[in-house]
Amino acid sequence: MRSTFYYLIKPKGERYNNTKKVGDKELILNTEIFNHQYISRQAIVVGLPTEFDTPIKEGDEIIVHHNLFRRWHNARGKEKNSTGYIDEDLYKANDDQVYAYKRDGVWKSLPGYTFVRPVGDLIGEVVHSDIYNEGDIVGYRPVGEYEFTIDEEKLYRLKTEFITIKYEYQGEEKQHNRSWV
Repeated sequence: MRSTFYYLIKPKGERYNNTKKVGDKELILNTEIFNHQYISRQAIVVGLPTEFDTPIKEGDEIIVHHNLFRRWHNARGKEKNSTGYIDEDLYKANDDQVYAYKRDGVWKSLPGYTFVRPVGDLIGEVVHSDIYNEGDIVGYRPVGEYEFTIDEEKLYRLKTEFITIKYEYQGEEKQHNRSWV
């Protein structure tokens, strides 16, 4: 299956990640369809665009924009699917809605995106990037970071152009805990 300009994808698991296993019980964390924090951002590629080259292959796991699987209510209160919706297990994604892919157990950022582990205010340790090395400490502009969970770790996705400085590693940096925010 192929598309001219879109990746054809299906959610990895469900559209929403709003449950958590606690012992042998399942806890529902959220029942609102509009809360972006509980929308799945992981997908499996089932079809590739024909009009541009991409390092992504069919079957790769990818990290996508949260609005792809989202449902919402229109002005009349009617529940609607996102514009990427084709069928319950098939969606289309623009190339600017795909940020990273995983092949052979290794995540790789697409050009223009960097994922960092926060270590301070507007400072992060590079985890995945197309330009920076893993472990580099970088500073970035405010309001440019978006939270993602990749392999059960909270990371920030940045546009690489929002990185303003690369710090020299001192060896004493500590992971920043933003749970109080």
